[in-house]
Amino acid sequence: MRSRIVAILSSLLVALSPATVARAADDPLLDQLAAIPGLSVVSETQGTGYRFFVLTYRQPADHRHPARGSYEQRLTLLHRSDSSPTVLYTNGYNLAASPRPTQTEPTALLGANQVSVEHRFFTPSRPVPADWSDLDIWQEANDEHRIVTALKSVYSGRWIQTGGSKGGMTSVYHRRFFPGDVDGVVAYVAPDDVINPADRAYDKFFDTVGTPECRAALDGVQQEALRRRDRLVAHLEADAAEQGWTFSGSIGTADRSFEMTVLDSVWAFWQYSTAADCATVPAATATDDELYAWIDTVAGWSFYTDQGLEPYWPYYYQAAGQLGWPSLRFEHLRGLRHYPGIYTANSSLPPELRRKHNPLPMIDVDLWVRTASERMLFVYGQNDPWSAERFTPSKRDSALYVAPGANHGAKIAALSPEDAAAATAMLRRWAGVPATLTAARPLDVPLDDMIGDRRRLR
Repeated sequence: MRSRIVAILSSLLVALSPATVARAADDPLLDQLAAIPGLSVVSETQGTGYRFFVLTYRQPADHRHPARGSYEQRLTLLHRSDSSPTVLYTNGYNLAASPRPTQTEPTALLGANQVSVEHRFFTPSRPVPADWSDLDIWQEANDEHRIVTALKSVYSGRWIQTGGSKGGMTSVYHRRFFPGDVDGVVAYVAPDDVINPADRAYDKFFDTVGTPECRAALDGVQQEALRRRDRLVAHLEADAAEQGWTFSGSIGTADRSFEMTVLDSVWAFWQYSTAADCATVPAATATDDELYAWIDTVAGWSFYTDQGLEPYWPYYYQAAGQLGWPSLRFEHLRGLRHYPGIYTANSSLPPELRRKHNPLPMIDVDLWVRTASERMLFVYGQNDPWSAERFTPSKRDSALYVAPGANHGAKIAALSPEDAAAATAMLRRWAGVPATLTAARPLDVPLDDMIGDRRRLR
């Protein structure tokens, strides 16, 4: 009888395809993920040396009142090994609509697993109905705390957190509220707007970045654009009609959108471009079409529209209420502006989401980073406007490095050789990996620059 059963089972296995057999076999990782309450596996793909999962995790909409509703927060998992360290990547915004395997610089330097988290209130990780007062740095830190706590049942080794720009800020805030969750933080180009109206650092940046000739040319573009307002706004309105862009739900009008884009053009130039790109700046004699096209290239006329701004409403809501925003003098534009108070976070929000700024959270975070934080590494770009207001790390196994000539995409790899070696050694020590480890960069897992580029909206 036993031999007959064995024969039947053997014939069934032969009939199964290799993929079916693999799925039927034990899968310890899937079993561990399935055992985590509230965690769901949406999809899985496999590559050479890794597995990639798209997941959701049920979170309280309000961590102070968890019984009042929940939402599904999206995250992804790049799995290499149970014994590898794990990088928590907080990008500060949303994940791609169809996430694909990527890795951050710390993940590559450590040969690590990576958990990437979509920030609350960025769609689709938004409660329904949405109480926007639940969008603050403490609530998101609690989201991340619950994710780390849950996944430590699978990954019990060292954890490193990272993020760039708003994602770097998010990693700092998580560290502030839950300093024991991870073993170190690498925050890239993370602004520290500790006193929101005190923005002299930004003005000083624009007074000194690049060469005098480049600064004068960029100022000239803004001046010329505003002098030609009537013709260029008509150009924008024609584009809006063709593309289906509207303005009434947030920024207000095409004229307001025009002025905001012109004001933002020099900031966007230094955020995404390099000093070598100064050669592309139009001269004062440029035609209207040349001027309009250049501003579109560096800033994007589609951004300050309802369609461009809506995906970023959670950011502007946080900036208006807690994070702060850069306020610039624009002295070279006196007499040319129609809306002197437009350069604020609230200008990019619909009226129902506009709010008063509360300075206390950023003051608290800044003081904690300066005095009590441990194992925090900050990387900034010399020519990045967002790097003008920086965190000041404590003397507790922490450091700050500036990448020469780098923009908002500054990385450890862009530091001087000595600084890059020191930063890499610090990171690997925190993660408990050999200092001589070769960076893991499989061809099919590209590096994530961690910096969203709004110009891709076009």
